[in-house]
Amino acid sequence: MDSVSFGSDNHSGIHPQVLAAIQKANEGFCPAYGDDPLTVSVLTEIKELFGGNCDAWFVITGTGANILCLQSLMHSYNAIFCPQSAHINTDECGAVQKFTQGRLLPIETADGKLTPELIAPHLLGNRDQHHSQAKIISLSQSTEYGTLYTLQELQRLADFAHQNNMFLHIDGARLANAAAALNCSLKEMTKDISADIVSFGGTKNGLLCGEAIISFRPELTSAMRFYRKQASQLLSKMRFISAQYQAYLEDDLYLKNARTANAMAKLLAERLKEIPELIVTQEVAVNSVFVILPRQIIAPLQQKYHFYTWNEALNEVRLMCSFNTTEKHIESFIQDLKALLVVTSPHR
Repeated sequence: MDSVSFGSDNHSGIHPQVLAAIQKANEGFCPAYGDDPLTVSVLTEIKELFGGNCDAWFVITGTGANILCLQSLMHSYNAIFCPQSAHINTDECGAVQKFTQGRLLPIETADGKLTPELIAPHLLGNRDQHHSQAKIISLSQSTEYGTLYTLQELQRLADFAHQNNMFLHIDGARLANAAAALNCSLKEMTKDISADIVSFGGTKNGLLCGEAIISFRPELTSAMRFYRKQASQLLSKMRFISAQYQAYLEDDLYLKNARTANAMAKLLAERLKEIPELIVTQEVAVNSVFVILPRQIIAPLQQKYHFYTWNEALNEVRLMCSFNTTEKHIESFIQDLKALLVVTSPHR
């Protein structure tokens, strides 16, 4: 079998329908920087998908999307609440702080999810000129732990943010996986719960590259096109992102890919739970599985399968599934894991 990765949904290739769309868009000449008819058409489709009365832009990367979402809604004296485990806090090399010149206020959580109760004690310094002024609650849907906010939980956070003169930002790198798991529309998970700005990711779900930003506060984000240029997120040949999203939306491919990834993660978790020596640490809601493995099998298993250790102290690893993960991949992984348990057993 070819090398199989459970390291990230970024490790999968391009979905064939997306690749075909890129090839089709490669014919002839088109205006650059998003002035082509395809980009205009697809952005209109995205705005309709999210319920209308919003603005939308394409960017190149997820980090770029987060930077621009946050930068457009804050000043340098503002601060952003996020979970300690948030991608903007742990995996973006300080990019948000660099571009916004603001401050992150990470909060410890048990499952990667914020609540109004966790945030409220940290609001005491607001309105004091000596403190950074909290302006945004930033969350990931799904979270970095693979957990999900319910629609009711999202609504509570949006209400809490607005009651305290803040905005709600949703990092939607895996928004499709969340929609598939909750069996809800993108509109229900964003506009209907009163989010202010969100990203709609594609790179982790079958695209070559590309993310979309959707602002439900267009009166506040009119400068986005300038911020996008400054952040090197304005792709010259924009039609190649637009073509990918056209294929991504056609016949709900984004949901089909996400459902496959989610289903494979659930299958993987079920097979892992059958092994007494292992502990699955988080409820498996989307396409990630967190499991504690015996330390002695982690490195040998990583020689054949790429995956990351999440918590060294606990020997907890993260296993990610994607649209092209198959049952055969999972069965192979389980059999090799079981074989290593036998070989390394002290009672052998």
